[in-house]
Amino acid sequence: MTTGKTANTIVINDTTLRDGEQSPGVAFSLGEKIAIARALAEAGVRELEVGTPAMGEAECDSIRAIAKLGLPVRLMVWTRMHQADLAAASVCGADIINLSIPVSDLQIHHKLKRDRAWVLETVDEMVRMVVGRGFDVSVGGEDASRADEDFVQRVARTAQAAGARRFRFADTLGVLDPFTTADRIRRLRASVGDLEIEIHAHDDLGLATANSLAGAAAGATHISTTVNGLGERAGNAPLEEVVMGLRHLHGVETGVDMQHYLAISQLVARASGRAVAVNKSIVGDAVFTHESGTHVDGLIKYTRNYQNIDPHEVGRQNRLVLGKHSGSRAVIHGYAELGIALQEGEARTILDRIRDFAVIAKRAPEPAELQRFYLESSSAFTAGKHPAGSID
Repeated sequence: MTTGKTANTIVINDTTLRDGEQSPGVAFSLGEKIAIARALAEAGVRELEVGTPAMGEAECDSIRAIAKLGLPVRLMVWTRMHQADLAAASVCGADIINLSIPVSDLQIHHKLKRDRAWVLETVDEMVRMVVGRGFDVSVGGEDASRADEDFVQRVARTAQAAGARRFRFADTLGVLDPFTTADRIRRLRASVGDLEIEIHAHDDLGLATANSLAGAAAGATHISTTVNGLGERAGNAPLEEVVMGLRHLHGVETGVDMQHYLAISQLVARASGRAVAVNKSIVGDAVFTHESGTHVDGLIKYTRNYQNIDPHEVGRQNRLVLGKHSGSRAVIHGYAELGIALQEGEARTILDRIRDFAVIAKRAPEPAELQRFYLESSSAFTAGKHPAGSID
């Protein structure tokens, strides 16, 4: 990292149970919330944003239930800068209250019907009040990415002077790129000294992870994530991508153990009703699956030829499949795993069958089908003719 960060200096604040659940149609039961919170805590996530108290008593009950678990995490709740929101949040058992307020002129004028002076006055008043009640405070700068940069810095300094420990820089509509993110966070860092900065990125342009990493490199201390990238519209920065990106690209650890992360991914997928795409990085079914003949040949010789992440690091393993793009070496290797030794000529003949099958069936053949191809090919060789026929 360009900031000279050392191990465990970037804190993951996972918001699966707040922003993730705001995905249209997603609603976790209390049991699911508790299971997700436990799993994330056991994996080493140090902060969880667990809900919005203003939603009502049922939401507050679920937050209190998570607080009563005594997990080794700090719990955050999200509120607007409203007295009613603060009243609800203050009895939920959370450690950190995120006070959110729009900071872009667009939202200040068209959403709040207010002006910049009102925002600064409100931030100062509300932060002092909540800090006075014994809570740690994060001020969430909603729509910070579309706001005037100097004004964002003024809001952050106002929050800091009032006693806030953190400013959340929210790319609410996912409009930033990594270069702009880095510039904005770097200048914000210079403006606020040692105030904690959290980068909260949305994935509308597919850049949430890149923007989160750029923000961390530029001085952010915390990164907001969700499991599987769950969240409104295109979602938030995926926890799995951020943790592995920090580790492999920047040598920075977050304290999150990825060995059992696949189970967390699957838990959230079931609870949310949002299936994980097969080609989703880190957790997708196809991520460590290889078919291309060149790649499989290289992997057989030395796995790092075509795989930079060891699948065991994230509780996965390699899977080699046979299909249209396989080569004869892959066929020999695949059949060897079935206990069948092939000669080169047999492998080339069976490969033709496999390729035909893949085109028609739109999938890789199962072991039973591979065995059938072998038996049929063996019979044809015994009869002295090249095998042909149907692949059904």
